[in-house]
Amino acid sequence: MTTLAPHLLGSYAPVPDEITVTELPVTGAIPPELSGWYLRNGPNPHEAASAHWFLGDGMVHGVRLERGTAVSYRNRWVRTTTFTHGAPLRDDQGNADLTAGVANTHVVRHAGRTLALVESSYPYELDCRAGHELETIGAYDFDGRLRTPMTAHPKTCPVTGELHFFGYGGPSAPYLTYHRADNRGELTISRPVDVSAATMMHDFQLTAGHVVFMDLPALYDRTRAGTGMPYVWAPEHGARLGVLRRDRPYAEVRWFTIEPCYVFHTLGAYEESDGERLILHAIRHDRLGDGVDINGRTSLWRWTLDLVTGTVREEQLDDRRAEFPRIDDRLTGLPHRYGHASTANGPDGGAIHRYDLRDGTVTSHRFGPGRAPGEAAFVPADDTPGGPGWLMTYVYDAATDRSDLVILDADNLTAPPVATVHLPRRVPAGFHGNWLADV
Repeated sequence: MTTLAPHLLGSYAPVPDEITVTELPVTGAIPPELSGWYLRNGPNPHEAASAHWFLGDGMVHGVRLERGTAVSYRNRWVRTTTFTHGAPLRDDQGNADLTAGVANTHVVRHAGRTLALVESSYPYELDCRAGHELETIGAYDFDGRLRTPMTAHPKTCPVTGELHFFGYGGPSAPYLTYHRADNRGELTISRPVDVSAATMMHDFQLTAGHVVFMDLPALYDRTRAGTGMPYVWAPEHGARLGVLRRDRPYAEVRWFTIEPCYVFHTLGAYEESDGERLILHAIRHDRLGDGVDINGRTSLWRWTLDLVTGTVREEQLDDRRAEFPRIDDRLTGLPHRYGHASTANGPDGGAIHRYDLRDGTVTSHRFGPGRAPGEAAFVPADDTPGGPGWLMTYVYDAATDRSDLVILDADNLTAPPVATVHLPRRVPAGFHGNWLADV
């Protein structure tokens, strides 16, 4: 008898098909000013098998809200060339096919395009027009200018509208390339960054005047290629944070050594003292196992980089096990007081935590036994960055084997949900998403 891997069982198990269901039941009241899509991406192998949780075919799950009603739920696979006809990431000679991949990690909007992302490949554009919702348009390479993969965690500057991102991967240098697209979506900067080895760089951060890279000791191991996640934990490689000035995008990157650790996801970054200090908040993993085993300890940490003295201070801010941190994206690169992260499972079920980075307190919404939230996206309630808003997340209920879209008041997190949209099926545990308001 075949024993399935844990990432193919329970709340992780893939769903077998695509459905569309309208007129969803709601407990509570959806704020009437919300009109748009809540979209979340995640792995859903269409053959119901994958070597690692990170490797399943991308499926986007969307709930459409309009003027206080839950209009519909739909789920669609992202039809990459790997999904449609099994295209491999690399051929027998090691040549990369950047249109191949699973597009399973994030879904973002920039310059009018909705993009499904995975860090090994090009983004895939999705159609969100009425009557075409979540259909795949095709691979997007910025009109032929992008020649590397694209991170699944790009950052949009709220001041300039520019999209900052990077590409990594491959067995040979350059192992890292920094990219920037303007607010119209035109790729304007692509420059290699000198790093000594092919490390797994999942995320990075932006401040008002700098870009912060993370060169951490998860190293590519070509002997593991084709067997799952081809990375090994190598603390002897060291760990460091790289700082690049935004106004000098081709300048040398300045590196700051930190204690070996791994970071999948940053919360945010900003500057103090007229740009002399950079503050970075992130969820720190004390280590990874080979093949990207993620069973180590995780918690919220802060790194303070002093650009005058060349030193860095590392501080643990909380001891709760958490992941998938988010802020109000309108404060990307700017000072922000609050951040949020999720705990999928705990003694009293899962929780969403609100960190007050100014006074050091934490407020939590607990969902109860057997209920596990995913990442919570912040949805603004008005035009004030850092002002009131809601948190949206899919919550899996083990008792019913179904999921809900839960809307919480971010400023009153201990209160009952503002609204719970009851979905017709389970949304498998996944990765990242966004609220895409109608424009």
